Amino acid sequence: MAQAIRLARDAGAPVIYVNDDRDRWDSDAPALAREAANGRGGEVVRDLLPQEGDRVVLKHRYSGFDHTALELLLEAEATERVLLVGAATEGCVVQTALDARERGLKATILVDACATTDEELEATALRYASDVGGIYVERMTR
Repeated sequence: MAQAIRLARDAGAPVIYVNDDRDRWDSDAPALAREAANGRGGEVVRDLLPQEGDRVVLKHRYSGFDHTALELLLEAEATERVLLVGAATEGCVVQTALDARERGLKATILVDACATTDEELEATALRYASDVGGIYVERMTR
């Protein structure tokens, strides 16, 4: 994930974080980032935190599009393709990619910049995303 984010920044591509707000309902993205950086696994999370100029959208459901301003933000940026990385490939990442396609965007999941707790379920979800959803499933390394 860190490499994908770094490459996007180096290329001048906008980096947009879509994070679960963990049922806080206060829209305090900096507090969520601090909690994650100081919590369990914080040493990994610190390399993934938003930087100045990055955008952050908080969500309450699996898809980054479900009841969020993500679609409006992508329209304002004249976005044609989204590259997705993240945790829970078989859930949030694939659902967001499918919803991107429903909105007329091209979508690519960078599978080796994603995480899962169930590799078999991840493989099934990625196959569905590719075969049914028309989503590109790519590896950053070969």
